[in-house]
Amino acid sequence: MDDATTFLNADPFSKQLGIRLISSSPGKSTLHLDISENHLNSHGTVHGGVIFSLADVAFAVASNTSGIPAVAINTSITYMKAASSGTLIAEANEFSSNPKLGSYVVEVYDQNREKIAVFQGLAYRKSPRK
Repeated sequence: MDDATTFLNADPFSKQLGIRLISSSPGKSTLHLDISENHLNSHGTVHGGVIFSLADVAFAVASNTSGIPAVAINTSITYMKAASSGTLIAEANEFSSNPKLGSYVVEVYDQNREKIAVFQGLAYRKSPRK
């Protein structure tokens, strides 16, 4: 990925959710999402799909920081606590990598650093762009 901001700006779904890039570096990213009424489910808490999407985007940004296009081949998430207001923060970190695969862990916190979810993703690195 040439630029994390450009990468994220090319994703209309992330824009619609209100996901913001805070920082990125090789194998890492931090994103924020300010919770709005549109993010809530019928229980009044943030929809699991919103939390998953935030973590998935953080994973996508982190796995594409090398300049080699990477795509998800496996993901999972464990929800730890509900959130209903404030800000969600997703921090992605590369756990392991080789030329074809990268493993990432994304932790999602609320504004008080209480853990909301843990996401794991495995990325496949495609052939470099020419």
